[in-house]
Amino acid sequence: MGDFDHSSSNEHRSQDPKLKEVRTENTKVEFSEDEEMLIARMFNLVGERWSLIAGRIPGRTAEEIEKYWTSRHSSQSQNDR
Repeated sequence: MGDFDHSSSNEHRSQDPKLKEVRTENTKVEFSEDEEMLIARMFNLVGERWSLIAGRIPGRTAEEIEKYWTSRHSSQSQNDR
């Protein structure tokens, strides 16, 4: 059947040194510093309304935003105890 290109559609994101990776069960999601700041500001304004937050960040889904937020902030809340 020929060669199949296994490259990711988000390959260009992984080359930017300003991007941070969030590893989840089977996927990794990378966010720029600007995206992180926007997510934090939006979370403070609207709470866990992930689809509303994702609507402000082109190319992001509510699921990606929620995974990012819970993976980054669940460990921080445990450290505060």
